[in-house]
Amino acid sequence: MLVVGNTYISDDVAEKQFVCDLEKCKGACCTEGDLGAPLDEDELAILETIYPVVAPYLSEEGRKAIEEQGKWIKDFEGDYSTPTIGNRECAYAIYDTKGVLKCAIEQAYLDGKIDYHKPISCHLYPIRITKYDQWDAINYHRWQICHAACQLGESLKVPVYKFLKNPLIRKYGEAWYSELEQEVQNKETEKAISIKKRK
Repeated sequence: MLVVGNTYISDDVAEKQFVCDLEKCKGACCTEGDLGAPLDEDELAILETIYPVVAPYLSEEGRKAIEEQGKWIKDFEGDYSTPTIGNRECAYAIYDTKGVLKCAIEQAYLDGKIDYHKPISCHLYPIRITKYDQWDAINYHRWQICHAACQLGESLKVPVYKFLKNPLIRKYGEAWYSELEQEVQNKETEKAISIKKRK
């Protein structure tokens, strides 16, 4: 485990390799699961504010689902998430011409219409963060639908934390990420020295 500030980071974040392969998975993470994208409480007001700009990007089904359920929902455990279409894909998800699910919020961001990229839980995937009173636990989430991403990551030799550099900086800042890089390097050096000693 790595410790950076008030975060505890699973070794898998540094050691496992991952690069999204949308051509193969077709954005399955936007449609699989019991709920929509997890939301932080401070993102609720953002969704309310940006919705008029994002709405034109949505599918008819997505707009209808949001009209019926709201821009966000609160589940039985008191957690927040995006609404879904028929308990399947996220209401903010849209299909491109190749049948790949993408995020309408992100498309509005890429078009320069809003300055909010997309829910941080989506941006950080396959990292999941569990919040405690004084610290965050940062873990790598394994999901069978991401098998192609694991294969691509291994072929390109890209660890999870490098693939997610931008969203990790968005969440915790440049200084935090630099410290994470140093901690990973230190651990790799210690491991190399230990192996050399055993030989």
